Amino acid sequence: MPVRAKICGLSTEAALDAALDGGAAYVGFVLFAASPRAVSAERAAVLARRVRGRAATVALLVDPDDVALEAALAGLRPDLLQLHGRETPARVAEIRRLAGEAGLIKVLPVSRADDLAAAAAYDGLVDHLMFDAKPPKDADRPGGHGAAFDWSLLAGRRFQRPWFLAGGLDPWNLGEAVAASGAPLVDVSTGVERGPGLKDAALISAFLDAARRA
Repeated sequence: MPVRAKICGLSTEAALDAALDGGAAYVGFVLFAASPRAVSAERAAVLARRVRGRAATVALLVDPDDVALEAALAGLRPDLLQLHGRETPARVAEIRRLAGEAGLIKVLPVSRADDLAAAAAYDGLVDHLMFDAKPPKDADRPGGHGAAFDWSLLAGRRFQRPWFLAGGLDPWNLGEAVAASGAPLVDVSTGVERGPGLKDAALISAFLDAARRA
């Protein structure tokens, strides 16, 4: 069965259209100022009007306070919030209460097998877990570095809801990553760019083609 793909860090109409035309199941907008892919909630809302139910919209937030959370919910009205910071299970439960109808994705950083133990505290609390490569120690943001981890760490693992594989994926290694991990959902940002934050429509199309073949 083809995996379902999320194209994240979209900031232009052309890139969004490439994602939608290529059959992305999810499209993501980064509401985190330190990212080269950052957009405002207002800009994300404008782009989201093009989606028209063709895909699920995702707002990426990093350790949001209630003000940032409300801005994202009111401005974009996303289908899902992607929590990409150090949000504790208690904070995630509070965000779920505040998020209304929006679902939640919790990103967990991975570099070795014992990092996966953190999943137990969030499994069932959120709609989807996402496993991403742990960022470098001196990084100024938690994701979007184009780094991968050992995908086989996830092989055979079961979670309550479908989960995402992220980190270092691109059109050429996606098939291998899915085969090694068993991922039902995949997420890409850097792997479909020609430079930081510069999405390439041809790479987006190639990634989505690879997802259909995986």
